[in-house]
Amino acid sequence: MAYELVRKLFLANHKSKYIGPHRVLFYTHKLLCSYGGEMKIFLDSSDVDEIQKAVDTGLIDGVTTNPSLMLKAGRDPREVLMEICELFSWDSSVSAEVSGDTAEDMLDQADDYIQINPNITIKVPCTVEGLKACAALAEDEIPVNVTLIFSVAQAILAAKAGAKYVSPFVGRCNDNSFSGVELIRAIAQTYSVHNVDTNILAASLRDVHHVSRCFMYGAKVVTMPPKIFWKMYDHILTKDGLAQFNEDWTEVLESIKAQEIEPYHD
Repeated sequence: MAYELVRKLFLANHKSKYIGPHRVLFYTHKLLCSYGGEMKIFLDSSDVDEIQKAVDTGLIDGVTTNPSLMLKAGRDPREVLMEICELFSWDSSVSAEVSGDTAEDMLDQADDYIQINPNITIKVPCTVEGLKACAALAEDEIPVNVTLIFSVAQAILAAKAGAKYVSPFVGRCNDNSFSGVELIRAIAQTYSVHNVDTNILAASLRDVHHVSRCFMYGAKVVTMPPKIFWKMYDHILTKDGLAQFNEDWTEVLESIKAQEIEPYHD
């Protein structure tokens, strides 16, 4: 019954008459997301073991990968993606980046990746051919992450091409003497003015401060290396406070024990 309801809603709002399971799942998620948002944390990694450790915290919502990370993993990218996808629910997002000189090349690779799992998001570069591929995938309700975003203009084009996510590279902006977090703010303001529902996925984060600022300035999602995720837990005042609490609790237990063994006097 639920499947048929979503199918009817989809057909009522889209020109295409094809409605397969992948599209039903994506459209269901889109409907749910329209009722509110949340901050999401992705890991930027192709190391399945590292991802698993972080997923065990219950705080990881998805993963982004790229050719450089796949090279570092040293394994068949398709196998790596299959293992990562199995760590998440169908409505999560695992970005699989495609390569090629033409939109057709990218779409051929995308056709293979989207068979892996419904939670695959296809990642394309912000180029003429990349956005052609984005538009074609978006027409079929395949979620797309447009990467290598370095300007508001690029973010506008990606949104018009139907991207679900745009990935501004915060750290690489800073490396080139302009503020990555200010780019996040500018894109967020532009999208807000025009009611654009493309999600800003802040990427290339180098420290915990970037994470906080990107969320504050309007990113819906941040992706980071596992080491940055673990550093989010750390604060010197938390460590000092916990040390004091542990010391005081030890004294409480010793006090109770002393009272229990105190001799009874009639």
